[in-house]
Amino acid sequence: MALKNVKVVYDRRKKAERCGKGTVEVLVYLNRLQRKYIVYGECTPMEWLKLRESKSLVETTQRYQSIVFIMEMNGLPMTIDQFNVLAGFTSVESEVLKQEPQRGSFLDFMEEAILKDDLAPYTKQQRLVALRSLREFGQIVTFADLTPANIQDYDGWLRMPRNGKRYAGTTIDNYHKRVHKYIHKAYERGIIERDPYDCVKIVHGKNKERKPLLEQELVLLRDAEIKDKCLERVRDLFIFAAYTGLAYVDAAAFDFETMTEQLGGIYYIDGKRTKTGSDFYTPILPPAMDVLKKYNFKLPFISNQKVNMYLHVLEKQLGIKKSISYHVARHTFATVVLSYNVPIDKVARMLGHKNIKTTQIYAKILKTSIQDQGERLAKMMM
Repeated sequence: MALKNVKVVYDRRKKAERCGKGTVEVLVYLNRLQRKYIVYGECTPMEWLKLRESKSLVETTQRYQSIVFIMEMNGLPMTIDQFNVLAGFTSVESEVLKQEPQRGSFLDFMEEAILKDDLAPYTKQQRLVALRSLREFGQIVTFADLTPANIQDYDGWLRMPRNGKRYAGTTIDNYHKRVHKYIHKAYERGIIERDPYDCVKIVHGKNKERKPLLEQELVLLRDAEIKDKCLERVRDLFIFAAYTGLAYVDAAAFDFETMTEQLGGIYYIDGKRTKTGSDFYTPILPPAMDVLKKYNFKLPFISNQKVNMYLHVLEKQLGIKKSISYHVARHTFATVVLSYNVPIDKVARMLGHKNIKTTQIYAKILKTSIQDQGERLAKMMM
């Protein structure tokens, strides 16, 4: 069958030169005003030489051509909407495309897609927060509003002070990342002609240097006598995380009976990170085990927001000159175990890092290792 209505396009937006990889798209031509680009994947120019002859890509183009042929033979409307129905694209897209694409609500599209995506509750909440920010911004409502100028204005709006405070640069990056995901999804499905983010230069924020607790600060917090029961529970949750490395959502889901095993007198947590899905395997060090015994092996549940609020109270009461949040406990665990010369690949496994480069960030901020090297060099030069 001659593929008169379907062809494959590589690197239409000339991204390979900038990013190393270009997008592979299947173009379905229905009529002069109705054409649909379907993203097949991304690859380098060298990979493209092999991919264009691959069986999978050939079968994909033949399938789309057959659908167009069926439309023609049965006198069906030669529209993107009709093609989507026959091709079996998602109901989210089909419902949107029943309207004029320019008038369709991008906000409704994004909300329905978030609710249908198979996401962890925390991730879903974060994306709904990003959606709420778009509603508050007010300039992006329909697909027609997805322009580079409006994206640039949205960026400026995110950088404006609110209640006397400004978002951190990394927070702004996260808003863009979550919104862009669904804008790109609309582009992949042919609802919009281009991804406006391709034409906008966003100034990315820099991560603040992590400031975990030193071991002596951790011991001060661990051994402090706290009369307020709520503050005591919050302290205990922090200590558990600081001696296991578990993130808040993973500690909240922790079950001693089903997630631990004992080897050589030490219990280990064998789990999967909620955020990334990566496996982790970490020891329950003695201070963390003491916390579990105190609560009969079932950690008390307190919301992350309240935990962080009470930790700020504790830092002031104990004179700790650092801003403490629950996640600081995870950073503290990483730096403490590295200070005991645990190999970095083992630390990565304990934390559930997919990429060891993430773990190396903690090694960079470990001043004791630099001090050790400084003393060694000084002795050599004496």
